[in-house]
Amino acid sequence: MYSLLLFLYIYLEAIFQLPIKKFRLLTIITFLCSAMIIIGLKSGEMEWLIAFILFSIISALLNEYVLERKEQREIYEQLLGEYRRLKRLHYETERSARLEERTRIAREIHDSVGHKLTALLMQLEMLSIKEPKQEYEQLKRLVRDSLEETRQAVKALKTEENEGIASVLQLIRKLESESHIMVHFTTKQGVLSTKISNQLSVVLYRVIQEALTNAMRHSHSREVFVVLGKSAVGDIHFSIKNRIFEPKPFQMGFGLTSMKERVEEAGGTLHIFQTDDEFIVQGTIPVKEGHRV
Repeated sequence: MYSLLLFLYIYLEAIFQLPIKKFRLLTIITFLCSAMIIIGLKSGEMEWLIAFILFSIISALLNEYVLERKEQREIYEQLLGEYRRLKRLHYETERSARLEERTRIAREIHDSVGHKLTALLMQLEMLSIKEPKQEYEQLKRLVRDSLEETRQAVKALKTEENEGIASVLQLIRKLESESHIMVHFTTKQGVLSTKISNQLSVVLYRVIQEALTNAMRHSHSREVFVVLGKSAVGDIHFSIKNRIFEPKPFQMGFGLTSMKERVEEAGGTLHIFQTDDEFIVQGTIPVKEGHRV
């Protein structure tokens, strides 16, 4: 009785784990061995052989169905990952196009309105020297104010739309909604008000993005903990953690290696390691580019 239960357990495990070819080979070997045993028994035991044949057929069909569903799931995950990648690429392309358009408009304002206001101010200066009048001084103040407002407008147009850590959080929240992964954000005091360049914002975003992708792909985790803070010297410190359900030795693949190189090129540091139940990515990015921490 116990031997039969053990056999059924092993057989059911084989249904869900073995590839179809290996499972069929196991079924044939088991069938032949069982047939030889049953044939050696009394003729009244032949119904066991028939029952085993039916059981083998049903098991083979179930094994094929399970593997087919698993293959469909893998294809779905691949297509979903490609869709997310293309969607992010489209979003970044649109963002880059908007920034280029804003830069073009800023340049046109600077070259046309800015130059004309400067020329007007110079003419008023010459007129006030020749014929000092209160009206000229008022006009000069008005032109100076207009010129300063123009400069501020040009500066605002040349600046990235969402400068700083807040823009990174917006991008991660967007990635979170697309990938159906729960990201627990913790931001330490003062980090949200820290201004960093667009280039460093991209570096920080790419690091968190790769860590989230790595968590989904390798540890099958749907929950990630991200902590952003400031180091003792005022640089950005980050930590990304996710749980590991089946700990395995990890190797620095292309994604993790590229992530480390990107951070180091920006003058920062990156450490990647795992414990018994967590995979951890943590590091520091300088607020000013080129500053080594």
